Amino acid sequence: MYIKAAVDDKGMPKAWLQRSVFPPIGSTFDPNAVYSGDGEMSLGWNVIPFDVPNFRSENGPATAHVRIGWLRSVANIYHAFAVHSFVNELAVAANRDPYDYLLALIGTGRTINAGQDGEMAKKYPYDTARLRRVAEIAAEKAGWGKKKPGKGSGMGIAAHRSFFSYIASVVEVEIDGTGAVRIPRVTTAVDAGIVANPEMVRQQMEGAAVFGTSLTRTGEITATGGAIDQSNFHDYPVARMNDAPVHVDVHIVESSAPPAGIGEPGVPPIAPAICNAIFAATGKRVRELPLTRNGFA
Repeated sequence: MYIKAAVDDKGMPKAWLQRSVFPPIGSTFDPNAVYSGDGEMSLGWNVIPFDVPNFRSENGPATAHVRIGWLRSVANIYHAFAVHSFVNELAVAANRDPYDYLLALIGTGRTINAGQDGEMAKKYPYDTARLRRVAEIAAEKAGWGKKKPGKGSGMGIAAHRSFFSYIASVVEVEIDGTGAVRIPRVTTAVDAGIVANPEMVRQQMEGAAVFGTSLTRTGEITATGGAIDQSNFHDYPVARMNDAPVHVDVHIVESSAPPAGIGEPGVPPIAPAICNAIFAATGKRVRELPLTRNGFA
């Protein structure tokens, strides 16, 4: 992923360019496929919710050397990581609070074209006011700006729309002298339209926080000689109780909008929020996952 922006004298983007290069899922069915399809690019890359006058996204060719499949949240995971890590870098460069900068970048509420057609576009318009609202709720409930961070501690925020739901997460981290990362709390706000089973929504968001933590900390698959090195959870570790967030607070926004997805949308904000919190705590920028590649454990 590659993103750059030209900014004005207040540090706000005037022009935004981003390029992604990754093997497409379509290569599973077509060995000649090297470009990602519209479906993958629509998952948080072709459309961003920011009030930027000039925006361009590109996709480059990449050959798949192994079978590509789906992961929970699909391309939203790495798209959200790239976009919201970059937003945090812009905020730091502008000497702005990351949360305040995020709100300024989203701007006032408006409806944007999310690449949908017909009835889907009418039923599920991309309303940036809803994204802004979940960011506001997550920050408020997490006590953003009200807590004085201790040594080696920090907070990070990210907000993302996927599967027609709007999710924002604030992650708190504590990092000791060895680089061990502890996550005392994740605060998530979710607007998934009309909610019939609030407890199920909470469970999905709690699970997404743990799943996202696993991907961020240790989620790496490698290959040697055309064969995958990892075979099970002994060499592909997932977050256990001592690695997972200690508390996950979920706040559901009351909404009259049509019901939207809930099984996957909680995952994308977690990785960028964790890494933005790590930067706040240590001053070290994480641009490559998992954390084990960056001296963190």
